[in-house]
Amino acid sequence: QTNMIYDTNDSEFEGWLTKQSVWLKDWRRRYFILKGSKLFFSKNNFSAPHGMIDLSQCTTVKSADLKSKKRNSFEISTPETIFLLYADTEKEKDDWIGSVGKSIVRCSNTYYRGNHEQTQAQMQQQQEDDDSDIYSNGSNEYFND
Repeated sequence: QTNMIYDTNDSEFEGWLTKQSVWLKDWRRRYFILKGSKLFFSKNNFSAPHGMIDLSQCTTVKSADLKSKKRNSFEISTPETIFLLYADTEKEKDDWIGSVGKSIVRCSNTYYRGNHEQTQAQMQQQQEDDDSDIYSNGSNEYFND
């Protein structure tokens, strides 16, 4: 815990997601605010954020329905931690993956070397490869319905 204060006004993207706690592994609904290279989360949309994911340290964002056993889920990976989250709808999940992915690309060295388009294409392909056929059999007992 630090006493640093971040300005979360004029966010790039914000909304409700359910996040798996890193230590206890239970699922908690949190309000997320994306601003620059920081993804803040709080217990509601009125309270100050109590946590943050530094996207400048992140390597990937991709679908994670099989890993989490939750529909509309995705993961944000750092070298040390994998954050699992899920959205209420598939569109919200896709919007979050797109917004977080852009933020990761903006603060990556690859972006500054001019390989921006290639990196985005690679991220999109990875996302499509990860969960391409998991819903093909209709309902799946492992997923939240």
